[in-house]
Amino acid sequence: MCKSPLHDLLVNLPKCEHHVHLEGTLSPSLLFSLAAKNNIVLRDPSSPAPATTSPNGGEEGEAFTSPAHLAARYANFSSLDDFLAYYYVGFSVLRDADDFEALTYEYLVRAAQDNVRHAEVFFDPQGHLPRGVSVEVVMEGFGRAVRRAEAEGLGISVLLIPCLLRHLPVEHSAQVFDSLVRDGHFASGALSGLGLCSTEIDRPPELYRAIFERAKEHGTAHAGEEGPPAYIASALSELSVSRIDHGVRAAQSAELLALLAAQKILLTVCPLSNLALRGVQRVADVPIRAFIDAGVRFSINSDDPAYFGGYILDNYCAVQEAFGLSVGEWEGIARAAVEGSWCVEGRKGEILRELEGVLVEFGGVSG
Repeated sequence: MCKSPLHDLLVNLPKCEHHVHLEGTLSPSLLFSLAAKNNIVLRDPSSPAPATTSPNGGEEGEAFTSPAHLAARYANFSSLDDFLAYYYVGFSVLRDADDFEALTYEYLVRAAQDNVRHAEVFFDPQGHLPRGVSVEVVMEGFGRAVRRAEAEGLGISVLLIPCLLRHLPVEHSAQVFDSLVRDGHFASGALSGLGLCSTEIDRPPELYRAIFERAKEHGTAHAGEEGPPAYIASALSELSVSRIDHGVRAAQSAELLALLAAQKILLTVCPLSNLALRGVQRVADVPIRAFIDAGVRFSINSDDPAYFGGYILDNYCAVQEAFGLSVGEWEGIARAAVEGSWCVEGRKGEILRELEGVLVEFGGVSG
């Protein structure tokens, strides 16, 4: 818990989360539970291979012995690529709709505790299809969890967004996108946008222009986490996205900040992720103040909270402790998050009314 006098405000603010990867909410405890269910040995991809050969035909690293053992490794990522190696180990335990239901439901319960009112959740179909896990399996489990959360009155509206993976060939991404369109997942409303994620190094957004040109849905792209400000500008001009995920390197360009502000582009900032992956040395290095001063809209999100040790409220608290924001500044952040969401206007209105009630209670200047 942060020690700020505004902690209770941060708790009570209705939150919209736009940058959270479903697979990144796989807690070590649930990961071990699903591994046992599916008879999977969890091995450390960075450790020396054992002398014996693994059942799937390849030598693998030393086995993790407990959730605590795994969590301890998560606390020491050296880079995005280091993290991704463990992230994809987690995929291996997700086999059927029951697994995805358990994963989604666990996130929704945890998010509700942090007063999340709307969540737009990424998932990576290209990480599941080669394992024989179809998009339909993911969506079935996801849908079950959402309906369960609704029945239990958790108060969260949820959208599901597929992300294309940069580290795989562009042609593979195009094939997967075509299959999502062909199978009617966008037309039915089951999927609510298109994202682009994974490592940015040597993978500029314009490589995906042809895919995004065919997409009629909302678009968003990871840019400016590792990549230069030019990648953010490229995502806007070449992909015509309406949001930028991370975007922290935009602060290196006054011209780009002005463009983001003028176009009312929402950045989905993930402070504890930036810290965990060594993008910054401390949360105070995340350009929150630069964004506020430039009038750039942003939301605060958790990214892969099971791996980075912090859910959305933890990120709010970390920002407050680093920057000492005012009630009015938090109002601006919360409003931008609601207004930048892809839910229907009626749902936005509900959340904004809740926000106004909280601000009145805490002496804010709503409206």
